[in-house]
Amino acid sequence: MKNATHLLATDLDGTLVGDRPGLDELLGFYKNQEYTVSLVYITGRHFQSALSLIKEEKLPVPEILITDVGTEIHAGPEFIKDGEWEERMQQHWHPEEIDRIAASFQALQKQQLPVTNRCSYYVEDLKTVEAFERQLLAADIPHKLIYSGGRDLDILPAKSGKGAALEYILDKFDARESKILVAGDSGNDLEMLTLGLPSVIVGNAMPELLESEEHPMIFRASKVCAGGIQEAWSHFHPN
Repeated sequence: MKNATHLLATDLDGTLVGDRPGLDELLGFYKNQEYTVSLVYITGRHFQSALSLIKEEKLPVPEILITDVGTEIHAGPEFIKDGEWEERMQQHWHPEEIDRIAASFQALQKQQLPVTNRCSYYVEDLKTVEAFERQLLAADIPHKLIYSGGRDLDILPAKSGKGAALEYILDKFDARESKILVAGDSGNDLEMLTLGLPSVIVGNAMPELLESEEHPMIFRASKVCAGGIQEAWSHFHPN
């Protein structure tokens, strides 16, 4: 990945994955290019779940796998955990206190995940989300709140997130000058889609993205999933 010339940083579910014919066409398109496209997968799934999806969908092994909404980074092909990022995530992180406050809200349902680097809940009431954040702020707990899909609420370490993790990787591997495309379909992708890099909101995106502010560096694809990625790639990188 060091000094990559071309790079696709993409969410998995509903973006790279979700339309098999479109995915096969995209992978074939990349294979036929004279250049190599470095792959970075950035997903809300936890690490083992992401590995299972890669295997089930027979996806190319990425050079970097960012999981848990940007709170874990692994470098392929052995998927070695990035210790520096892990150390950064542990700073001022208080998951027990976050869960304690969450327990006072009946509408918040804890997601049972095998991780401690984020606190995730199901909730469909926006007022509850807002009240929960007010209590976190009142308790002076550093955090980043991301609500997506009308039901998935993630409380993350303050310095984390898909966008922050992607910027860390670009800097670490000197990939800022690469021809890049960032792809996503839901609210937890918004941070990385608004970094000012060439980005695509795929055609099947969630309402929170479809209703987001227009920007010249954000392409709104008409095609779904991987087809939308290829559509945007041809738009930003035609040669």
